[in-house]
Amino acid sequence: MKCAVLFSGGKDSTFTAFIAKKYGYEISCLITIISDNPDSYMFHTPSILKVKKQAEVMNLPLVVKKTKGLKEKELIDLEFAIQNAKNEYNIEAVITGAVESAYQASRVQKICDNLDLMCFNPLWQKDQIELLEDLVANNFKIIVTGIFAYPLDDSWLGQYINKSFIDKVKNLSEKYKINPAGEGGEFETFVINCPLFSRELELIDKKISGKNHSWKMEIDVK
Repeated sequence: MKCAVLFSGGKDSTFTAFIAKKYGYEISCLITIISDNPDSYMFHTPSILKVKKQAEVMNLPLVVKKTKGLKEKELIDLEFAIQNAKNEYNIEAVITGAVESAYQASRVQKICDNLDLMCFNPLWQKDQIELLEDLVANNFKIIVTGIFAYPLDDSWLGQYINKSFIDKVKNLSEKYKINPAGEGGEFETFVINCPLFSRELELIDKKISGKNHSWKMEIDVK
């Protein structure tokens, strides 16, 4: 079955692509929405322009659509991008990295219904700690590019998801009730390397901005 992956470059969408390929789905393209709204309800924004480099090392075409990021109206742009992928690559299904957000999952499902496409959410309701452990076990190299919740601060930017990271977020989750995998918007990530990549991306620059408990790190890779 030919599929498109809704792709942000973060851990969930990349791991979803990995799982889909593992189970025999044909990934025909990636779909990325670039939002002008850093607080978009639907779309990941830190370092989103660097997904082009990820698509290159995955040897997959990338369908890109820009949006103003206005709540609900941004879904029109998403539907347009999925329709383009259907027209150009004859996709039969859309795969998402949704784990906890019913808001996101329900809206993508509605778009797929409108376009007569199937919708798969392989990570839906997966245990959060298990998700992080699976990423490490499958040799995903993932960097934190944004943090948006107490008690996280700018010292978390640039950290890699590994056993030490998992132990720390697990403890914070128990103490402060944050989502350990960032599914409540606590943090955002970018995948530097994984089994889908032909080579590891090299981090060549970074720019940090923010205050209090809201920080982001825009990165450049090659």
